[in-house]
Amino acid sequence: MIRSRSDYLAYLEADRLALGRAGMPPLLLLQDPIWYFQRLLRKLEYYTNCRSGPLWWPMRMWLKLQMKRARLLLGFNIPLNAIGPGLMLIHEGDILIHQNARIGSHARMNIGVVIGIGLTEEAVPVIGDHVLIEPGAKIFGAVTIADWTHIGANAVVNRSVTEPGMVVAGVPAKVVKANPSYPGAKKSPA
Repeated sequence: MIRSRSDYLAYLEADRLALGRAGMPPLLLLQDPIWYFQRLLRKLEYYTNCRSGPLWWPMRMWLKLQMKRARLLLGFNIPLNAIGPGLMLIHEGDILIHQNARIGSHARMNIGVVIGIGLTEEAVPVIGDHVLIEPGAKIFGAVTIADWTHIGANAVVNRSVTEPGMVVAGVPAKVVKANPSYPGAKKSPA
């Protein structure tokens, strides 16, 4: 969660590096839609969390209006303060995240991802760091996803993945193998 200007700048830099962007940031939505959206998301988080006085109300309202416009154009429904630094949205298109879900740093998400609630409003997913979520994956309920997990395309995750560095796939999703990109993965002898 962004709690200061230095946090805001650190989140922006982590997001920029994750997206592989260099040079001047886009000034318009059409120049680089994903980077524009992520910058807008972080700016609104900063103004909501750190600039709460009535003096900042017009800026927050303007940012909310810009965010609503960007969400409608791009299909992203990502709430404030739900995702850590280093976010990488891979494609434009439908991404739906429940407002109470929590996602760690360096998350990578593809199109068609849904992260939602279970039977109660408190039953929301908690996702670790460095998690890759492939197109069409659905994550529901009070599940915990460990760090460095790779969730396969069209997987439906309704059970926790407690061991870091696993690949899960299927409906319902289950562990299919170890994630080779996990830093703690055992290397096979050559």
